[in-house]
Amino acid sequence: MGLPDVKQSATEARLAAMTLPEGGCLKAARQAALSRVQTMGLPGRRDEYWKYTRPDTLISAEVSKASVFASDEAPMFNEFDRLRIVFVDGVYDAEASDDLSLEGVRIDRIADICCQDIHWAKDLYGVLEARGQSPVQRPLAAFNTAFAQDGVAIHVTGKPSKPINLVYVHSDEMSDAILHHVIRVEAGAEATILENGPAASRFNKCMEIDIADTGKLHLVRAQGRDHERRAATHLFARLGTESTFKSFTLTVNGVLTRNEAVIELTGDDAIAHIAGACVGDGDFHHDDTVFITHDAVNCESRQVFKKVLRNGATGVFQGKILVKADAQKTDGYQISQSLLLDDDSQFLAKPELEIYADDVICSHGSTTGAIDEEALFYLRSRGVPIDDATDLLTLAFLAEAVDEVEDTAVAEAIVARLEGWLSRRR
Repeated sequence: MGLPDVKQSATEARLAAMTLPEGGCLKAARQAALSRVQTMGLPGRRDEYWKYTRPDTLISAEVSKASVFASDEAPMFNEFDRLRIVFVDGVYDAEASDDLSLEGVRIDRIADICCQDIHWAKDLYGVLEARGQSPVQRPLAAFNTAFAQDGVAIHVTGKPSKPINLVYVHSDEMSDAILHHVIRVEAGAEATILENGPAASRFNKCMEIDIADTGKLHLVRAQGRDHERRAATHLFARLGTESTFKSFTLTVNGVLTRNEAVIELTGDDAIAHIAGACVGDGDFHHDDTVFITHDAVNCESRQVFKKVLRNGATGVFQGKILVKADAQKTDGYQISQSLLLDDDSQFLAKPELEIYADDVICSHGSTTGAIDEEALFYLRSRGVPIDDATDLLTLAFLAEAVDEVEDTAVAEAIVARLEGWLSRRR
């Protein structure tokens, strides 16, 4: 059966404005992804997993203008020793980046891989994205696989001495950036990846992560600063036996942000934690959509998402835990909560459990509420000004999500950013 006329027209208009990169070992993956987009069509409001978020500005052939935010505040993670890889409006900036040599890891540009016939990334590029299209279609991710011309391939073979920092700089008010990263963590290897920056006026990013047995990867992302920006990010991860993947995302600005994560636990005793904290003010729409599949024995997953909203801001959480029949002794935990600081904001949640094994511990919860009046009164009765008291209770509310960050120094930097954002918007 063909696509509805509206979806067909929108898809054709967007594809007509694009050019498929040619040549190299990624050609077949790009063509297959383009075919997926043409078959699925780009997302519309009638799609089940897009009913809370309007995809119009993410799929339009025209880019909405986003002013570049001027700030004296230093970019996130500047105080840390790390290897910087800088992209300006979605294009790699060699002069602003550090040398890509680092013990225990090999880093290549996707743009360079496209000119080669053989590269390890050929076996991963587009593979996890294609697996993640079932049972829920994710056409913006397939669109990314087809048309992304830049990004990095990170092959972790040891334990690098410092984190790898992907820095996204926004300089053009009409920029439309598409980046695709592939990451492979070998057995026993471990790395930390930091991401920060607004990236572009419109940003489409896909990250595919393959973690071998006993491998570990920590991912910390900071989205924000330029408020008018729009972003759709996709994270696909596959975990082997006794492997660990932990991800945390901080979002403090952005008129529209949609973060999708699809995680497969395919090896016994694997651990996957994904968390997020966002604070939104005014014309702010933030959507976290997560799908975790347990397909092995004795695996653990955690989803912890907290949103603070005011002045008409909107938060969305769609999270699912799927436990397959042979995934006995699964431990799955999911919590999504919002703190509404006024009566104009809203939080829309759709938590799901689908369980086919009988020896599991799975739970999910979702709550929406205002500041605890008793706690606020307690602080004020001890001389704490109302604005300071409100900020303290807000930070306490977000703490469970921030606690998912294992590196204490990074967690402290995140809290400092949240404190600054709250104080500036009193």
